[in-house]
Amino acid sequence: MIRSFKSDDIEQVFSIWLNGNIQAHNFIPQEYWKANAPMVREQLLSAEIYVYETNENILGFVGIQGDYLAGIFVKESSRSMGVGRQLLNYVKKIHPALSLNVYQKNSRAVEFYKREGFSVVSEGVDEGTGEADYTMTYTADVLENFPGNFTAY
Repeated sequence: MIRSFKSDDIEQVFSIWLNGNIQAHNFIPQEYWKANAPMVREQLLSAEIYVYETNENILGFVGIQGDYLAGIFVKESSRSMGVGRQLLNYVKKIHPALSLNVYQKNSRAVEFYKREGFSVVSEGVDEGTGEADYTMTYTADVLENFPGNFTAY
């Protein structure tokens, strides 16, 4: 089930964020993520977040800031099981236009976003890490979110 984040979720969500970043970004020193952890923990409490939960166990979450997709994070044991796709599809219904940044070296994430309809619109460098990244965007097909059937005349 996908639901809105509650403050009680902070421990599980924070753990998924930290472990997910360390695992997915082995090209960035762990110390970078740990140094940013206090700030991120605080930001999580006020962000627009949706969690994927099964039996009171959070398997993943997605964070949004306006129409910016801050990230999708899934527990290692639940990856490649559709959790990330379900979270992304949920957010696409709320935000029919999205943008994000992803590290170029995170090829698994780049390919995931491409499969899900995102396109690379520019290349840059993340100031915090010095790593090359892509800016990607997604815009829903106008009829994709149309709330009903219609007949063409």
